Amino acid sequence: HPVLQVWRHLLKMCDSLSQLAAPRHPKIRLYNLEQVLSWESPFPVNDTRPVVYSVQYKYIVGEWHDVTVKSIGVNCTQITATECDFTAAGLSKGFLLRFNVTLRLRAELGELVSAWVTMPWFLHYRNVTVGPPKHIMVTPREGTLVIAVSPPFEVDTSEATFLYTVHYEEKPGMQQARVKGPLQSNFILLDNLKPFRIYCLQVEAQLFWNTQRIIRPGQLSNTSCYETTADAYAKQQQVIGISVGTLLSLLLLAGACFFLVLKYGSVVKYLFRTPPSIPAQIEEYLKDPVQPILEALDKDISQKDDTWNSVSIISFPEKEREDVL
Repeated sequence: HPVLQVWRHLLKMCDSLSQLAAPRHPKIRLYNLEQVLSWESPFPVNDTRPVVYSVQYKYIVGEWHDVTVKSIGVNCTQITATECDFTAAGLSKGFLLRFNVTLRLRAELGELVSAWVTMPWFLHYRNVTVGPPKHIMVTPREGTLVIAVSPPFEVDTSEATFLYTVHYEEKPGMQQARVKGPLQSNFILLDNLKPFRIYCLQVEAQLFWNTQRIIRPGQLSNTSCYETTADAYAKQQQVIGISVGTLLSLLLLAGACFFLVLKYGSVVKYLFRTPPSIPAQIEEYLKDPVQPILEALDKDISQKDDTWNSVSIISFPEKEREDVL
């Protein structure tokens, strides 16, 4: 009947006016072990009371449950925040990683409530964004790089493991980039590298879900560069090269010094001549100025004049002289 249809339409309009607008743009963030639901506030209302929000969850089958400290470890019931962190540090480990989880959310203002907004279900192992390895340690050796990595987050090894892939190249632009992996080992050896060359690398950790045979790609780590060391032969060649270079440098230096001495010998002698010395008498006078300098000199001269050599005169008689001749 047309009248009944009009009444039904009016009732729907009144019912819609009695409800709040639902939260907008809800989204779930799954990064490593993080599980965070966020949303935007509904359109503002003319009310001084704050709008609060409640979150519920359920696994594949079963009933809806409020997200409380008792059920999950955190409280997301009638909260004013526009975010619910199911894996808040030190409070909760969140939902099980291998189970399907469905979430729904609504706004509340006094007796007014919004419609439930239901998000598509998620499964952590299937939908997670895997970050780069937590720690990367590289040890250069003889023509090799030894890489030790730690996983982005801890998992139950009976359910999932990590596979590691290294992307590396010799000083970006020198050669085509190479890839090693995926490998299940935490220790990766890049061998057959050139000695004394710089290699830049990035490491990726992929999550492998054993039961479903599903691989989730990971994010690449920041680029880091390392210089390889030399093998025994290369080290020997380096030592010989350094020794020969040092010897040649010394020979060139000696030749240059010899040339300078030949060409500028007089200048060198002048520069290295012995400086003039003070006579002993003047030096003594300077030590004891009370003594007259002239008397000291006369005394010294007189001492020298008093020194005589003995002289002998030998005479021969005339006859003896002729005999001698």
